[in-house]
Amino acid sequence: MTSDDAIRAASERLIRAQETGEPCAPVRDLIGADDLDAAYAVQMGVVERRLAAGAIVVGRKIGATSKAVQDQLGVDQPDFGYLLDDMDVSHGGPISMAGLLQPRVEAEVAFVLSQDIDPGDPDDLTVADVRAAVDVALPALEIVDSRIAGWDIGFTDTVADCASSGLYVVGMDDARPLEQLEPRDVDMTLAINGEVRSSGNGAACLGDPLEALRWLAVQAARFGDPLRKGHLVLSGALGPFVPFAPGDDVLATISGFAPLRATFTD
Repeated sequence: MTSDDAIRAASERLIRAQETGEPCAPVRDLIGADDLDAAYAVQMGVVERRLAAGAIVVGRKIGATSKAVQDQLGVDQPDFGYLLDDMDVSHGGPISMAGLLQPRVEAEVAFVLSQDIDPGDPDDLTVADVRAAVDVALPALEIVDSRIAGWDIGFTDTVADCASSGLYVVGMDDARPLEQLEPRDVDMTLAINGEVRSSGNGAACLGDPLEALRWLAVQAARFGDPLRKGHLVLSGALGPFVPFAPGDDVLATISGFAPLRATFTD
């Protein structure tokens, strides 16, 4: 069992990397490669520090939902992290990369919840249940990032590092009810400066982005912090993530939505 001291040390290592802009060594030397409870405890230590500084929880993100991303990260299962209000860069203007260390970008479907998802028995939760809890679906770009040098991560490293989260862009003006869009049927292309660099579809996300949402709702309930009405959920990449640089123009085209664009500055 990982000690509280090791969990605190791992949280501090990741916090220091973010604050200094200097990527750190992996934290699996402190918490091991298989102790998921410890990894999520480290994540909560990082999140609680940000909440104490004034950030607000606005939802969750699911990571490593597609085999393409699992292969890129060297993991074999999904994970989740928190979305905070200071991660939202959906303002439409150029996005500063000043706080990012080793960013990559991916395209996905996001959901806004119309009600809590707090099942009495998480094992009984169905895709139909979570579908009924979705208000709207949105196109999204997630700017994933790693505080760990060279993306040298195992599964507990990425979990501890807030599921390798960074920033996100959602097309709030393009929200669609699920009566107008079937998430598992969407197709996606992601272009940088006009060149397609990634592609995929809804079925790449755990078979269905709504299945990814169901998985997240089960995990959130089991960890004692269920999904709530109004939460935004990034359901996971539809294709491989790709690197980008200051000055790049990123365009995600997800069928059923208008194209979603972001540009980046130093």
